[in-house]
Amino acid sequence: MIAFVAREVTGSETRVSASVETIKKMIGWGFDVVVEKGAGAAARIPDGQFANVGASIGSSDAAGLADVILKVRRPTDAEIASYKSGAVVIALMDPYGNDEAIARLAKAGLSTFAMELMPRITRAQSMDVLSSQANLAGYQAVIDAAAVYDRAMPMMMTAAGTVPAAKVFVMGAGVAGLQAIATARRLGAAVSATDVRPAAKEQVASLGAKFIAIEDDEFKAAETAGGYAREMSKDYQAKQTALVADHIAKQDIVITTALIPGRPAPRLVSREMLRSMKPGAVAVDLAIERGGNIEGGVAGEVAEIEGVKVIGFPNMAGRLAASASALYAKNIVTFLETMVNKEARTLVINPEDELIKATMLTHAGDVVHPGFCGAKKGDS
Repeated sequence: MIAFVAREVTGSETRVSASVETIKKMIGWGFDVVVEKGAGAAARIPDGQFANVGASIGSSDAAGLADVILKVRRPTDAEIASYKSGAVVIALMDPYGNDEAIARLAKAGLSTFAMELMPRITRAQSMDVLSSQANLAGYQAVIDAAAVYDRAMPMMMTAAGTVPAAKVFVMGAGVAGLQAIATARRLGAAVSATDVRPAAKEQVASLGAKFIAIEDDEFKAAETAGGYAREMSKDYQAKQTALVADHIAKQDIVITTALIPGRPAPRLVSREMLRSMKPGAVAVDLAIERGGNIEGGVAGEVAEIEGVKVIGFPNMAGRLAASASALYAKNIVTFLETMVNKEARTLVINPEDELIKATMLTHAGDVVHPGFCGAKKGDS
């Protein structure tokens, strides 16, 4: 078995899909591992470190011999053309709204797996790439906000006077939001947060932050048995928006984290809300790659909108390339292990495995995932 670790060529991607530790594991399972030259450079892993544990360092041409190809981003058309039919490709495939790209993967005869479709079940916790990367994104959002904010974050009592603590408001208490809350608290800020799920109130409070929501009977019944939020009535939405708008006007930093798989990011903060904020306020939009939660945010820039500095850095986890790569590599190799017969030293894809069913996009020339079967191999 030959595994190929690709150097990312898409945009400014800094992460890599393997670490020294995961290379050791793959070699122990019987893989000959080839790492593309420079694949780990942006993540502070020199080629020599991979070579020291038994990997070969090669060019992109080596991908054509590989049985398994590990990536961060979905392969480009040029990369696809270099892969052999039947190869397994594991990456963040960004399948939503990209039917033509998925169809091209099928047409090439590749068995592809989308890590972001990993089910959130106990067995797959160590493979949950969305959580591992969102955790880092929430942390980095606060660090970036603190760097742009031209005041101190914690309260400081000095002989010359008192510096008040920065007021930080986190919108969304998922993995990224909870880490943003924890990080802002560590920096000494006065933190508040909101979420549409009633269960989030306890999580927010456990981190020492204040929960902001209209807590009426509709809110208390807003969560489904599966832990997801029900769609709220127009009347509730109007009341919640008014409460949030009033709260935002008093904040120094706002961090938005709302993403909905397969849909554009919901608009949470309007220009009017930004206009109401204090001079020098900062906002961070963690959903900028999906259209953004903040009106007027610009991907890749710190844009000044209505007097507020709106940070719109895409791939926030990639700004912590070394840490993000280490976690992503562990996610991906743990998933790969479920397909390895260690005694026979062969790769076995079991179509009945719940993890395979959830993540496999294409196989044997067809688009096989039920959520994307509209992307037929002939569409491209």
